[in-house]
Amino acid sequence: MECIKKEEETRKEYEQYVEQVTPRQNLPLHMTRAFFVGGLICLLGQFILNYCAHRGISQKDAAAWCSLILIVLSALLTGLNLYQRLVTFGGAGALVPITGFANSVAAPAIEYKKEGQVFGVGAKIFTIAGPVILYGIFTSWILGILYCLLGMAGIRWG
Repeated sequence: MECIKKEEETRKEYEQYVEQVTPRQNLPLHMTRAFFVGGLICLLGQFILNYCAHRGISQKDAAAWCSLILIVLSALLTGLNLYQRLVTFGGAGALVPITGFANSVAAPAIEYKKEGQVFGVGAKIFTIAGPVILYGIFTSWILGILYCLLGMAGIRWG
């Protein structure tokens, strides 16, 4: 009986300790920051698209240039250790767009380059982005089969 009381007391002390050391999250602030950072990235992308259209580039080519420029900027900022600051400030607003994906590929490549091209960069470059690629391909495969089966059943959309 005494052992159970002591165990309960220890559990309560631990819960108080966890409550004390757990950082508090300000959800509205984080959401606002993510909204503005993501919005600024999208604004930059729209600026690039508008500039390309102004220069007479087709919409398809402008979209390719926009993606390319955003990826290169993200990789460059990752290499200069500035993108991580943007992620720390903006959270998901910096991680969700294509720039976040480029960052997730560039960061391990930079981190592990000292281990060599094969066992460093080659082996570690997709440690973060790999699962995204894997599940993206797997999901598109499943959806393709579903679309095909629904098509054979006579159900069409789009």
